Amino acid sequence: MMYDWLYNLTGSEILAMFIVSLLPLFVFILPFALLAVLAERKVSAHMQDRLGPMRTGYHGILQTVADIFKLLQKEDLVPRETDKALFNFAPLLVFIGSYAAFAAIPFSGFFIGSKIELGLIFIVGVTGLVVAGILMAGWASNNKYSLLGAMRAAAQIISYEIPTLMIILMIIMLTGTLSLYDLSELQTAYFWNWLILGGPAVGLQKILLIPFMIMGCLIIYTSTLAEVNRTPFDIPEAESELVSGYHTEYSGMKFAMFFLAEYANMFAVSAIVAILFFGGYQSPFGYLGNTLGWTWLVPIEQFFWFTSKGLFFVFVQMWLRWTLPRFRVDQLMAFCWKYLIPFSFVILLLVGLIALM
Repeated sequence: MMYDWLYNLTGSEILAMFIVSLLPLFVFILPFALLAVLAERKVSAHMQDRLGPMRTGYHGILQTVADIFKLLQKEDLVPRETDKALFNFAPLLVFIGSYAAFAAIPFSGFFIGSKIELGLIFIVGVTGLVVAGILMAGWASNNKYSLLGAMRAAAQIISYEIPTLMIILMIIMLTGTLSLYDLSELQTAYFWNWLILGGPAVGLQKILLIPFMIMGCLIIYTSTLAEVNRTPFDIPEAESELVSGYHTEYSGMKFAMFFLAEYANMFAVSAIVAILFFGGYQSPFGYLGNTLGWTWLVPIEQFFWFTSKGLFFVFVQMWLRWTLPRFRVDQLMAFCWKYLIPFSFVILLLVGLIALM
């Protein structure tokens, strides 16, 4: 009954809905991935006193465009002994899990795919498809390096989801909502209303919350780094050990889908951190559009602030990649189970006690 309206849609309306659903891919995710790959090359180059790509376009700005065209033209190789159905479906499943997360992310108060009340749970759930896709890719490849990489990825992602969920529970306990849109709206006006600074709490309660909010932010950001397999948590595709991990046997467009999913995930987790602790799409200083009476300008400002925060946290991910050494497998699991999970559990309990004040 809730979806009866779907049966009354005409063919042109269904086509329009399909085209609109693809907009985030072609308007944001694909351009972001191309720019992020270039930015990563440039960040690493400047950190190592190099120049990075310089020949294709001005200062190498078209290098990633040339690379994506090269990938599209490469032969699609499928090894003889693979499970072909699963091998072909795995990169699609990984990409679906990454792409679907953007449906619940509010880029502004007006540009949001869905204002579902369970936005946080939806994102945690739908990104679980990525784990299934990675396991599928490792198993179907019939390659020992791929299988080891997939097993490492599954153990790592599932383990680091626990402290992530602990911090999400802490935020739910404080705000009483699972909606990403509502979380952003709760932190409106100015930066001192952001949850990293205690959010809507006042007085002594706000002062007591601030250190736990900062610790919670650091824990969830660290956990999300592990969930997207970024250094120092990149053991599932450790080149020095596993060649290329779970996507060793992939080439051409299938490899590009894994690549695109990774960078989409980087922005998605950065956006979650921005929403949970840094006001989401809210401006830290108020809106120029409201001051001048130009209400049409406010959504543009909100989109600017949201993408700026997300891109900043993506930059930090790149910064850390070229700064920190890779963990060993035992170090990675010990860091989660011996430190992050106990700390996040204690923070959850203490924040609950403060919230009762």
